[in-house]
Amino acid sequence: MRPEQAAGPRVTRRQLLEFGVGAFVIGALPAALWRRQVVARRTMPVMGTFAELTVMHRDQAAAQAALDGAIDILQRVERTMSRFRPDSDIGRANSGAARDGVRIGRETAVVIAAALEWAESTGGRFDPAVGAMTELWDVGNRSIPPEIEAVRPLAGRGFWRDVDITVGAGGGTVRFTNPGVRLDLGGIAKGHGVDLAVQHLREQGVTNAIVNVGGDLHAMGGSPDGGPWRVGVRSPHHADAIATTLLVTDAAVCTSGDYAQSFEWQGKRFHHLIDPQTGAPRLAALHSSTVQASNCRDADAAATAAFGMSGDEAARLVNRRLTDAVVTSLG
Repeated sequence: MRPEQAAGPRVTRRQLLEFGVGAFVIGALPAALWRRQVVARRTMPVMGTFAELTVMHRDQAAAQAALDGAIDILQRVERTMSRFRPDSDIGRANSGAARDGVRIGRETAVVIAAALEWAESTGGRFDPAVGAMTELWDVGNRSIPPEIEAVRPLAGRGFWRDVDITVGAGGGTVRFTNPGVRLDLGGIAKGHGVDLAVQHLREQGVTNAIVNVGGDLHAMGGSPDGGPWRVGVRSPHHADAIATTLLVTDAAVCTSGDYAQSFEWQGKRFHHLIDPQTGAPRLAALHSSTVQASNCRDADAAATAAFGMSGDEAARLVNRRLTDAVVTSLG
């Protein structure tokens, strides 16, 4: 079912239950309905952020077992696709794919292929090969921008065109035709992990749940009152304020914003969302982009590509691949 946007300004924080990490706050559940079934939750650090999983089930043991499996999946995706781990598929590719083809797992190869399709459809606005730029800016540890002489050689290179990926039944092979390429799947791997976690929960008989990894969320089924989940999108300016509220049933919602990982310098906010054309953080008047779609992997990449665009511009870009997606841009 396609998610719908509710009239955000009429929803106050008091109408929302305080659970949800990162960009979202999830709608309150009536207390009477809580007593009819178990509400099991886990919060854990993963993929450079926090994951919060909320499962509704009639059996406590079944709910906990389902959560265990979902968490194992998220941790596996981090182990195989993190650029920070030299032993991950991405770490090994970044170390050796410019010299020789590097064998990687099939799952990672599929995600890289999907990322390259997004790069193609967005004209490189989404680029999974900007790892060198991400490393240079390192916004989690910097307090001033890098020298322009270091940034300029990376700008407008279209590094995604220098990634060659083959996918087979038993795995994949990745090659770089440019030694400057470094893969960074930060704009798509979280969404992929959420999709796999949701698939696992369904296989375990869970029909109503929230899987939220930072700004990547999937709302399974509906809320206990029979209606959609109410997902409050936090304001990019005030952590305690809700900018808009979405009504979501069996759909993904992903937000990319410049407020989660950033530093301030000379009145400007430098953040982790790199513009491949400039080789620097994308400075824009709009500070977050939220995409609602049927799956989280696509919504994740779409929100990254659409960041900084107006709502109409973002919708045109995203709808090239996701015809039923809804885009919300916030200033």
